Amino acid sequence: MHIDAHQHFWDPAREDYGWMPPDDPVLTRTYGPDDLRPALAETGVGRTVLVQAAQTVAETEYLLKIAEATPEVAKVVGWIDFEDPGKIDVLKRFAGHPKFAGVRPMIQDLPDDGWMLREGVQWAYRALIDLDLTFDCLGFPRHLDNFHTLLTRYPEMRAVIDHCMKPQFREDGWFGRWADGMTRLAEETHACCKLSGLVTEAGDNWSADVLRPATDHVLSEFGAVRVMWGSDWPVARLRMEYGDWHALALELTAHLTEGEQEQIFAGTAQNFYRIDG
Repeated sequence: MHIDAHQHFWDPAREDYGWMPPDDPVLTRTYGPDDLRPALAETGVGRTVLVQAAQTVAETEYLLKIAEATPEVAKVVGWIDFEDPGKIDVLKRFAGHPKFAGVRPMIQDLPDDGWMLREGVQWAYRALIDLDLTFDCLGFPRHLDNFHTLLTRYPEMRAVIDHCMKPQFREDGWFGRWADGMTRLAEETHACCKLSGLVTEAGDNWSADVLRPATDHVLSEFGAVRVMWGSDWPVARLRMEYGDWHALALELTAHLTEGEQEQIFAGTAQNFYRIDG
């Protein structure tokens, strides 16, 4: 059974998805469990990790309610306000939910690249460690140095890098700085890495050959035991359908052993997010 370590559900009518275009034919519509089930059946994905897409506590509560009614959803990655230490009570309340895994601040969308290192948000990382919760690292290559500082500051924190830190395939010379930063994270922190989101960053000219330098580097540096596959559905639908990305990811990992593939498509996510078998 495969595990999808990164997918979303949302309802634009909630009006808390500030990043969402107002009239995008793919994104600006409601996505729920019934929309995803056919793709899960097609690909043999049995469990998923449902990840926040809005910077509100209300959306996390909305996702947890979906998870309670959806057996396929194994865990939820939510959101709290890192800038308000008083919200530790909210985090503690969420931590008591059996399907709550951890949090993801939407760092990629913040104007200050150094936000994660501000003194006023450090309480949240300490709380995640104390409560044994996870931290999803959402950023771009320009955030690599700051994430390195953060994750070496808190080596006990269970952290995972979303979307391979979004390599910018369409920029000249994209590989060098991104690859160096990812190698430092692999060698000097305990973070895992999600094999997800890559086709979106590659744009319309995506192909296995375009993605392979990035996937080969991540697999080489982190090793299968620290890499987990995620669909980033429905965002991935900007480029391809769920089953197409699943098949492409299988192609990009076909050179690995069967055991390594099992780690990437199930074991790593199961261990990191503590998903029951």
